Amino acid sequence: MTITVIRNADVAIAWNAETKQHEYVAGADIAFEDGKLIFVGQGYAGPAEETLSGSGLMVMPGLVNIHSHPSSEPMNKGFTDEVGTPGLYNSSLYEYLPVFRPDAEAVSDCVRVALSELLLSGVTTVADLSMAHPGWLDLLGESGMRVCIAPMFRSARWYTKNGHVVEYAWDEKAGEKAFAEAMTLIERAEQHESGRLFGMVVPAQIDTCTPQLLKDSKDEAKRRGVSWQIHAAQAVAEFHEITRRHGFTPIQWLHEQELLTDRSIIGHGIFLDDHPLTPWHTKRDLDILAETGTTVAHCPTVFARRGITLKHLGRYKRGGVNVGLGTDTYPHNMLDEMRLAAYLARTQAQDPRSLTTTELFEAATVGGAKALGRDDIGRLAAGCRADFVLVDITHPMMRPARDPLRSLIYAAGDRALKAVYVDGTKVVEDGEVLTMDYRQAALHVHEAQQRAEARVPELDWAHRPAEKIAPPTFLWR
Repeated sequence: MTITVIRNADVAIAWNAETKQHEYVAGADIAFEDGKLIFVGQGYAGPAEETLSGSGLMVMPGLVNIHSHPSSEPMNKGFTDEVGTPGLYNSSLYEYLPVFRPDAEAVSDCVRVALSELLLSGVTTVADLSMAHPGWLDLLGESGMRVCIAPMFRSARWYTKNGHVVEYAWDEKAGEKAFAEAMTLIERAEQHESGRLFGMVVPAQIDTCTPQLLKDSKDEAKRRGVSWQIHAAQAVAEFHEITRRHGFTPIQWLHEQELLTDRSIIGHGIFLDDHPLTPWHTKRDLDILAETGTTVAHCPTVFARRGITLKHLGRYKRGGVNVGLGTDTYPHNMLDEMRLAAYLARTQAQDPRSLTTTELFEAATVGGAKALGRDDIGRLAAGCRADFVLVDITHPMMRPARDPLRSLIYAAGDRALKAVYVDGTKVVEDGEVLTMDYRQAALHVHEAQQRAEARVPELDWAHRPAEKIAPPTFLWR
């Protein structure tokens, strides 16, 4: 196999196995072969069939995104930027999520748009939480990314008939059937010719799944040796629903059912028993998450749009909770998500020291990798997959580059990304995705949104047109 060496990079963010931390290495060489890193450090003296200059570059590990919905979210741009149901604590889940949906024709283009945006922001591994759709696996293989396929299933769908009460339409047999189909998809993903797909078991939401479906799905995840993720503690209405049904908070009820382990991921995990919007008579939730090794998938943007946020990320980290990051919504820009996560954590704590950039980057790399059960991604070290990002540290927005990672996250963002590699193959170069036609897919999503807008009145409980639910910024003439 061909050995490629990036020679004398200005800086690399390398993994120190002894300290179990990332560190800056100046004048670094990075060698890789057959999709795997074989050397990260200074003074590589081995063979090299191809040599690339690292001058002016920072090499960093590819980012790991553990919670994303590529098949639907790109089309919501312009629809859900400012909506939230007042009678349901400003959540957009129950009233608006069901009415702004792409049709079957649009799904593949939504996926291409989301994955392109993720690649362009340095993500090399993503967990795709979607409902199963035709051609899904081949589409993910086409992207060139490393993808954790996470087909969602549930026993009920939620809806509202008045904007202040959430109701559930239960079909337990359909949930069991979707669960079985999801397991078949995971098996097919792990056998995919790309070699970059792997699986995760995902019962969709805590309030839409029967206790038996949750137990069966967790048992199956353990049997297969894969992670298990569920949306929980993501809405005030859901918190109240679970306490009404079971007398426990969402986190405590999952714990009572023995569903929380070091391979469990809570999608969002915002509304704990000590959150200001959901005060409970206990103060145990944070400790439960830490003691069980459960990961929280933190996705700040989608909630910040509704005036909602975690209280606060630094507190979770200090409490011993493993945290990974995700892009639950558009734009699928992981660097933007990281910046917002830091700012929200510090404003909520009223303390600029509450969350360090070190902790933030760990969440976006090794924290996410740990949640997915992977020790070969999210870090630059010999033996790991050759998933990495080249950052142009000569870019004006990276200057001054006293601390290049801070310059990237808090200033330059994706504008400074030079190239992205997955399994040693270049998939992004100079702002262009090499595996998919991002521009054409974005055009198709634009057209699909117009089709979806026409269907909104028939899907909405009050039969309102889209412009009534989500008025434009200015009147059109």
